[in-house]
Amino acid sequence: MQQYATPRRKILGALPALFLAGAALVGMAPTAARAAYPERPINMIVAYAPGGGTDIIARVLAKYMEKYLGNNAAIVVQNKPGAGGAIGFGAVAAAAPDGYTIGFINTPNVLTVPIERKATFTWESFDLLGNVVDDPGNFSVHADSPYKTLGELAAYAKANPGAVSYGTTGIGSDDHLATMMFEKAAGVKMNHIPFKGAAEVHKAIASKQIVVAAMNIGEALQYAKGGTPLRNLGQMSVARTNLAPGLPTFKEQGFDIVMASLRGVAAPKGLPPAVREALVKALEKTVQDKEFQAQAASYFAPLRYLPPAQYAAELQNGDATFRALWKEMPWSDK
Repeated sequence: MQQYATPRRKILGALPALFLAGAALVGMAPTAARAAYPERPINMIVAYAPGGGTDIIARVLAKYMEKYLGNNAAIVVQNKPGAGGAIGFGAVAAAAPDGYTIGFINTPNVLTVPIERKATFTWESFDLLGNVVDDPGNFSVHADSPYKTLGELAAYAKANPGAVSYGTTGIGSDDHLATMMFEKAAGVKMNHIPFKGAAEVHKAIASKQIVVAAMNIGEALQYAKGGTPLRNLGQMSVARTNLAPGLPTFKEQGFDIVMASLRGVAAPKGLPPAVREALVKALEKTVQDKEFQAQAASYFAPLRYLPPAQYAAELQNGDATFRALWKEMPWSDK
């Protein structure tokens, strides 16, 4: 029987090598797991209808993020419009924090919805990946409209209370808040008609169902380029933007109103650190990509990249601002 036994000395001698080999395999396991992400398609939720500014930039962005994520990544854009963006934002916040659901969150809606009513999210419900777009507000009218300035619009609205209808992307949106500020500054009352996204507002102004389309300047310029007969009355930026250098600001026309929409990418709170890092880096590289920048410019999407920490600070400041505004001028339609 002794010829089949392994000497004790040989077994003891082999133990260190076996231990090192096992340790090496254990050490490689997390690396292999990280390298595998993503292993299936990633859903990117857009809280507005197809064809709007957020939807368009999301579809462009997704293709570049796929490239920078690697591993044959696939990102599928899903539209979940309604309730001023609350349906889509809530869907992102409620998803499993596994890296397979991300989405765009838009200000001020992601901040104002939880202020005005009970919501399933706040801005702190998300792992922020970075901001992408900062698009100033604007008033557009149909090209056949008699109004060529904000002053002319205000004069008609004052003489005809409630006769001027205006469309927005929802209650508490940047469009809605800005128009309420305009009403207060001009001493007028207009008729609010909320829609599920900029694409629906666009259809309404193109078919003359509304008098004013309160929409971001980038979206308005994009629709005009596509052939919609629009006239823009003013942009809500501090100074004239490069997008529309010939268009006066609201302030230049006597209405001290500054309003814009940040459009950034977020995920459910609690992502695994390695997954979060991969998504943050892919987004940053996308926004820095010259081809992406050129495509964004062709869609009149004004880029303003903010990394997660700066994005969080911007949202925190905005939250405080809108909470103070709610106390002064509640915006919920009665």
